[in-house]
Amino acid sequence: QTGWQALTFEPFRDGIEIARLFGKADQGASGAVLKYRPGASAPRHRHPGFETIIVLDGAQSDEAGTYVKGDVVVNPPGSIHTVTSEPGCVVLIVWEKPVEFVKA
Repeated sequence: QTGWQALTFEPFRDGIEIARLFGKADQGASGAVLKYRPGASAPRHRHPGFETIIVLDGAQSDEAGTYVKGDVVVNPPGSIHTVTSEPGCVVLIVWEKPVEFVKA
């Protein structure tokens, strides 16, 4: 296999696996490929820095809409959302700063 399919994934959140590309989740900028199983979701969280997402496969949704393969999403600092993926998806994601999980 080549491309993202050749990456080594590990558990991240319930129904979501991660392949870290650079950085650490709790320190500064980081990048990863996330693989959501169908129906998986990431809890409500705030972005203190920019978050850039490229959907590599499938589709994911948040309060602003649904994003499909090839879509690029930039969430600005201060944005808050909950991410779900009914069909499952794979996304390339770059965080400028670590996310902060918030209560609904």
